[in-house]
Amino acid sequence: MRKRATATAVLVVAAALAVGGIVLLALLQSSLVASTETTARQQSFDVIAQISGQDVAEAGQYIALTAHTGQYVQILAPGGSVFASSIPAAAAAPLTSLRPGAGQTLTQDVTGLDSLHDSDDFLIVATGVDVGGRLYTVVVAATVQVQADTVSTVAWFILGATPMLLVVVGISVWVLVGRSLRQVELIRGQVAGISARSLDGRVDVPPTADEIQSLAETMNMMLGRLQASDQEQRRFVSDASHELRSPLATLSAGVEIAAADASGATWEQMKTVLAGETARMRYLVEDLLTLAKTNDGGLRLESTDVDLDDVLNEEIRRLRSTSTRVIEVSLEPVRVSGDPRRLGQVVRNVLDNADRHATSRISIRLRNTNDGALISIDNDGLPVPAAERDRIFERFVRLDQSRSRESGGSGLGLAIAAGIMAAHHGWIRTGETPGGGCRFELGFTPAPATARQPEGPDLAVDPRLAEAP
Repeated sequence: MRKRATATAVLVVAAALAVGGIVLLALLQSSLVASTETTARQQSFDVIAQISGQDVAEAGQYIALTAHTGQYVQILAPGGSVFASSIPAAAAAPLTSLRPGAGQTLTQDVTGLDSLHDSDDFLIVATGVDVGGRLYTVVVAATVQVQADTVSTVAWFILGATPMLLVVVGISVWVLVGRSLRQVELIRGQVAGISARSLDGRVDVPPTADEIQSLAETMNMMLGRLQASDQEQRRFVSDASHELRSPLATLSAGVEIAAADASGATWEQMKTVLAGETARMRYLVEDLLTLAKTNDGGLRLESTDVDLDDVLNEEIRRLRSTSTRVIEVSLEPVRVSGDPRRLGQVVRNVLDNADRHATSRISIRLRNTNDGALISIDNDGLPVPAAERDRIFERFVRLDQSRSRESGGSGLGLAIAAGIMAAHHGWIRTGETPGGGCRFELGFTPAPATARQPEGPDLAVDPRLAEAP
């Protein structure tokens, strides 16, 4: 890569110098020729002014007095002969065959003036002037050899300086790219040394304030995410294994004991226990699969219009059939877009959690707000400590470690509820009621939510649900 970058830089600079040099020489040539032509025209106008102001003879004396090297001036008579010239050698023959009309100016490029035995390149400017009805021609021949030599000299300077400049560019790019690649190679080597067993390693961040520093910082952030994901996966596997160990041990011991009793009496005594442990394992595995789907985005939702108050009514009936708590209900008709089965699962998990921790009373409220539909599920048990209100929605979290798994649940219900709510673009959080109890709130964004008006005289809430058990 270092060699490729250096070669590319040298080729690009060489091409830029070639194009720039050609353009520079063309502009320089054009500028010098234009300057020469302007000078020749000005000399021609000065001679014409002498002719117009005095006479042709006086103009002849003027061009002889103002002659200078590299420029020849002639005044041609109407017949084409030389009337006057700036130097005696130019009096023999006209320098050009151009014969412009009065007030007209013509130009001509010639290579060498044979009458003067001069082989330089010249620019000839011829201007016609009317003197007393007779047409004279003022001829100015200015050499452009000096300009050509100047352009040639500049071209040789550019050609000679180009290799040195390319060498400097090549060395500079080689050093700079090498310095940058050393930092990249250092980062690569450090990343290569970080294995799955040492994800806590990080790369050194160079204080260069450039893309290399950004690369190192990005690599460290990626390693941090990989480490967090690895730790989460390990903890998940450990917790799942721990949860499954107890029912598996019970099933294994029960099967061995029952198999040892040929009479079958032990089986009759233990089949209820074994069936319960089997159901517990089935529910745990189903919860783990559901949670895995919510975490990797694979949870499939059957989106439809859902009467949220009907979902709550159904789950409240189920809770009343099993709970001994007083259940208070206040529901407004609300319709949202989502999966009714999954939303029912969320409500069931939160209600079961409230039933486990309530002392004597559970309060359920559904209402429309400016921010969308809001479900509040309160119980008169102790609220979740403020420091644990985020962690409680993680997997296998039980804040009361003294509770048994039978009374404390698997620790997956709230995590599943949070994942399903996120899949519905909603949210779930826990807090404290004004009376010091525990509160869980489930919110739905207003975009998919619309209120459902009651149909006829019927109420949205079954009147029997408001009665105490």
